[in-house]
Amino acid sequence: MSTHRTVGDEDLLAGTERHVPANGVQLCVGTFGSPDHPAVLLVSGASNSMDWWADGLCRRLADGGRYVVRYDHRDTGRSTGWPAGDPDYHFDDLVADAAALVEQLDLGAAHVWGISMGGAIAQRLAVAHPRRVASLTLSSTSPALRIGERPYDDLPPMSKALMASFGESRPDPDWADPDAVVDHIAAGQRPLTGTVPLAGAELRELVARAVARTVDIRASLANHWSIDGGAEYRDALGGITVPALVVHGTEDPLFPYGHGEALAAELPVARLLPLPGVGHQMPPRATWDVLVPAVLAHTGDGRGKPTG
Repeated sequence: MSTHRTVGDEDLLAGTERHVPANGVQLCVGTFGSPDHPAVLLVSGASNSMDWWADGLCRRLADGGRYVVRYDHRDTGRSTGWPAGDPDYHFDDLVADAAALVEQLDLGAAHVWGISMGGAIAQRLAVAHPRRVASLTLSSTSPALRIGERPYDDLPPMSKALMASFGESRPDPDWADPDAVVDHIAAGQRPLTGTVPLAGAELRELVARAVARTVDIRASLANHWSIDGGAEYRDALGGITVPALVVHGTEDPLFPYGHGEALAAELPVARLLPLPGVGHQMPPRATWDVLVPAVLAHTGDGRGKPTG
């Protein structure tokens, strides 16, 4: 069995970050806004720390009267981690982490916004822990997505261009050189973006911050891709009764737009919000004027259900 490592609070960078014990690990959490407001829990994609949720986006949600909670998954940022290539946990643990975090922060039920793998965590959270979820916002994801597994055959395949890029050899960077690691990660994002990408400087700044905060960037980039994806649960999507906002880029090359259409159709209470020109990426700043009001309207029905 592998030995995990935990970062102490004394090692955290300055700001609103703190460690929260949840599901047997320490999760690093950052917040914006007042805890008296409805809580929006932001769940990042695979290998991504909370840094991928841009500060400006979080502040706009907080300015709209939301208590914004973002966190580092295990093996990202400054949360508990394992050696590269040897994660001793499963996808279901990532789901249980989110549920435990909602409980530990006394949120009652949170409005959960997940992107890519985070969208899969949000779906599973609503299935397995329904009383922790007040609503869902699901970005750049797919129905019942399972980490390490192909999407269902009835959904559109990834683009040929992206498939070709995945087949290209990309040597590892010098892990001791932060600039080389930033270049490596930023280059890996480019085939995923649409015609409305994150600006080059903005992307590099975001990646540089994530690399600087991450205790073991090699493990962060590797470990989520080798965990067990858990059982299939697509048939359970019809039992999710909380309202869902499905946000999907029209130029997503990994999960083409049909994935968003299928997800919105399979959830009982859902609305589909297309983002023209957006690929498989964090929401570019150019989309925030549309996206933020939509999320605020979607999450404006109170703090959430009591856990009872």
